[in-house]
Amino acid sequence: TVAPPPHYPAGVPLQGKGYEGYPGYPGQPGYPGQPTVVHPTTVNIVTEPPKDHIIWSLCCFVYSNPFYLGLLALIYSIKSRDRKMVGDLEGARQYGRTACTFNIVSSIFDWHRVAFFKTSSYIILEVWVELVEFVVTR
Repeated sequence: TVAPPPHYPAGVPLQGKGYEGYPGYPGQPGYPGQPTVVHPTTVNIVTEPPKDHIIWSLCCFVYSNPFYLGLLALIYSIKSRDRKMVGDLEGARQYGRTACTFNIVSSIFDWHRVAFFKTSSYIILEVWVELVEFVVTR
């Protein structure tokens, strides 16, 4: 056996461990075979209110309304807000997700339209400049 270091007293029992490795002592509450004390715990889970995406839907409706997707997004955003006011949070989440989907698709169509318009207008401008140069140099 290994002898304890000289600064440790020889007769000090281990603290924090009871009989057979269980914490505490026989006869105390919480020890195996004894009654246990249960302290109730309350957990408050605060859920974030559902989003209705009304501003995004208004922008998609006014600025980019391909295939009436902006109008559909606006309708579902209003439905989501109505469900939230009534207290049906799950219904409001579903309508909000649908409005978000319509907004995403409408925005993607708008971005493609803008990119195509800029590209096509650049090509038209190049053709116009060449046509003017041809006419002027003739």
